[in-house]
Amino acid sequence: MEAKAVAKFVRIAPRKVRVVMNLIRGKNVADAFAILKFTPKVGAEVIEKVLKSAVANAENNFDMNVDKLYVASAYVDQGPTLKRIHPRSRGQAFSIFKRTSHVTVVVAER
Repeated sequence: MEAKAVAKFVRIAPRKVRVVMNLIRGKNVADAFAILKFTPKVGAEVIEKVLKSAVANAENNFDMNVDKLYVASAYVDQGPTLKRIHPRSRGQAFSIFKRTSHVTVVVAER
């Protein structure tokens, strides 16, 4: 039995979130929370929130034991990109891409 949680349209680039996501994949939930607590990246806060939600879903919706849970899969997909313009000299304009992410965490029992 698996429980999952998804955070969509998070305003952080997927490339930055994947660095943190690779640290917790396959770990016990307690270990994952400890890793995220001491990881100095903005993506760690987002992933911690999604992981808490997945654990709560497992506990409340599927009656799983929280002590036996582990991160079965965790991945980040690219969301829509917000396109902005940065004016430059001589009438030019450069593009700014504000990327978004869809963060998914799946937990299961061992």
